Parts: sequence; structure tokens; C-alpha cells
Amino acid sequence: MSDDDRHHVVIIGCGFGGLFAAKALKRAPVRVTLIDRTNHHLFQPLLYQVATGILSEGQIAPAIRDILRNYRSLRVVLAEVEHIDTEAQQVHANELGHPVTIAYDSLIVAGGAVTSYFGHDEFRRDAAGMKSLDDALSLRGEIFGAFERAEAEDDEERRRALTTFVVIGGGPTGVEMAGQLKELSRRALRRNYRRIDPHATRVVLVEGGDKLVASMGDRLSRITARDLSRMGVEIHLGATVTSMDADGVDVTLANGSTERIDSATKVWAAGTRASPLGALLAESAGATIDKSGRVEVAPDCTVPGHPEIFVVGDLMALNNLPGVAEVAMQSGAHSALTIRRRLRGNEEAKPFTYHDLGTLAVISRFRAVAKVGPLRIGGFGGWLLWLVVHVTFLTGFKNRFGALARWTVSFVGRGRYERALVGPWDTGQDRSADSA
Repeated sequence: MSDDDRHHVVIIGCGFGGLFAAKALKRAPVRVTLIDRTNHHLFQPLLYQVATGILSEGQIAPAIRDILRNYRSLRVVLAEVEHIDTEAQQVHANELGHPVTIAYDSLIVAGGAVTSYFGHDEFRRDAAGMKSLDDALSLRGEIFGAFERAEAEDDEERRRALTTFVVIGGGPTGVEMAGQLKELSRRALRRNYRRIDPHATRVVLVEGGDKLVASMGDRLSRITARDLSRMGVEIHLGATVTSMDADGVDVTLANGSTERIDSATKVWAAGTRASPLGALLAESAGATIDKSGRVEVAPDCTVPGHPEIFVVGDLMALNNLPGVAEVAMQSGAHSALTIRRRLRGNEEAKPFTYHDLGTLAVISRFRAVAKVGPLRIGGFGGWLLWLVVHVTFLTGFKNRFGALARWTVSFVGRGRYERALVGPWDTGQDRSADSA
């Protein structure tokens, strides 16, 4: 129990939604407890750059305690939420093996999203997701380990499979991943090997729809497909992955035929669903969830019947808003500002209004596509816009400066600093064995 009788705000999750909620409460007359199962805030849009050796994990995942070190009224609890008692207004969690109960006056739930394999959870064993730092670091080991194994391989067919990468999903994450795999093999690994030619690396991008980055519109979709094709990426539109194992994937193409692609490394960038925390909250609060597991909320981001509970970001189902960082940032800040207004005596429910700041995707060095309001920008102009946006939203001066330095080395030059192989990358162990 705490002797502090100020209004207690509990925030679950320190992604973009939780972090921006915490920052908006800095000068409010409240005490804040932030619960997260990891000790870092993750800048998810740059996970692919950790996986391909451009950035270090620390540059996109600074420690939560360091980010919020000047927030004297905020406490960070490293714990896994197990139950939310909405009647008693308590959160029950496991803090490093010990059960804890934390009471709240207001609750902001920002649990984020997890990788969705669209009912094929067996694919998880052989295809890396792109939602967590563990995903990116594991994938980095697979990518650079594949080249090392290919260099040591005598069988030509197996060598080709080791240097074939399949990316499933043609949204921004899949496009960026496919583009960086080609950049890596064409430029960064040049003259690094003696028995293999990294330039001959095969990158296959599989998308179930009829266009890449579909949310950006037809023109940018065509630019993306053209630029990736010129780089040598094989693009399969209207295609679905029907089966997968450690040695490759079976893809059903748009014409109905099936193709087997031998590949040691697969990247799953095809979809997400809400964190299981959404179902946990909905069961306790009597709320409903949509088919993606998101909690359906009132226009002001509160749970119907529970005005003290806010759900934000990827966990929130409201007006078909997309699961992007900007929605999380703005809804997190909106919830915090609502709490501040209530403490001043203003109980009016103010609907959340999302301001779309655009969507961006890097294709290769100096080439990107960007949709910002009515503007549709491709090429170098899109890349400059991408650079400005990502430098702006990286947390902390040190991370911004470090990222700029790494981008200069990687994009102007051809270096990739983050290539150290750790863990069981060379044992042939699958992902399920590591997590068992």
C-alpha cells in the first residue's frame, strides 16, 4: 500500500501508446505505475534494421527506466499481467516470480499486438515474426548464419537454399525487409566470402493481395513493385503460403499452381492480432472483442460501462483505425489528457480524433515511398521524408545521433556493424525448441 493519496493511474504496456500516455501525465497531479513485461520501449518500425545488421538493439529499444528517469511520480514495474479485476479496480501481475496486486483509479491498457499466422500457428516454428526484439535478434542470427553455413556447404543445392530468403507479407514491413535483404547481399557482403557469391542471393516476396503496400494507393504500389523488381526481388502477388517446414515453403500462386521454394530462412510479415491482454480485459469488463482480438471501445477510448478504463493503440477497436504507431501515440496521449481534464472537474467525454500523418516504407538506400495526406511521394524525396520522420520519433538524442551515424555508414557506404552471431544459430535448432 502507498501513503500517496493522489489519483493513481496504472498503465499496462510501454509501447508507443503507453509511453505517450505516461509523458502526457508528467505534470498532472497523479502518481503513475507503468507495468511492462520487458524493460525496454521498442521502436517497432525499425526492427527490420536490427535484423539486417544496420542498427543495434539498444538504438531502437532504450530502457524504460532511463527514458522516464525524470518522472518522479512514476514507478516502473517489470511484470506480466495475469488478471484485471475491473470490479475491485485491481491489476494482478507476476513480478519476477512474485504475485503483486496493484490498485488503480484510472487504467490505460496499451498491450499492443502480436504476430498472427492466420490460423497456422505451426508456421511459427519455421518463420520468424517481426514484432519483438527477440524476433529481430533471432532473425539476425538466421540471416547472417545462413551465409556462414552456405560458405561451409559443399552441396550446391543446399547452398542455394541457404541463400534463398522468403518474406511473407507485402505491407511496409515485408517490403522493407525484402529490400534490405537485397541491399545486404548486393552491397554489404560484397567480397566477404570466397566460396559463395552473396550477389546471387534470392529474395522472394509473397503477398496474398493483388498489390504491395496496398494502403498507399495504386501509384505507390506500382513504384514499390518496380523498384523491388529492379533490385532483383521476386514478387508473387495473389499468392498464399499453404505449408512450410525447415527446408522451405509451398506457395499457391495466383494461377492456382503450387511452387516449392527451398529456403532455410523465412520471415513472416503478413499480419498481426491484438495481445491476449485484450481478451483478458474483455472477459472481466464484459466488453466485446473483434475478430482480431481488439477491444471495442467508446469514442473516447474508454471501455463501455467502465469510464475509468482506457484501451489504446493496437489493442483498441475504434472506427477501423489501423494498427500503426501514430494511432497508438495519439490515443495514448488522448487518454492521459482525458484523465487530466476529469481531475480539473471536466467530466465531458471528448471523442478521440485521429490525425493521419502518413505511411512510409523504405525500398532501398535513397528510395522510399511515402503517403502523407494528399501527397504520394516516391524515390529520393520519399526517402528524405522517411529519414526526417524516423529521426524525429526515435527516443533520445543519443539514439537519434547513433542511428544517423549508422545510416550514413550503411546507406552512403556499405557497412553493417551488427553482424555478431550469438546463440544456437549453427545447430539447426528450430524456433519452437528454443522457446520450449
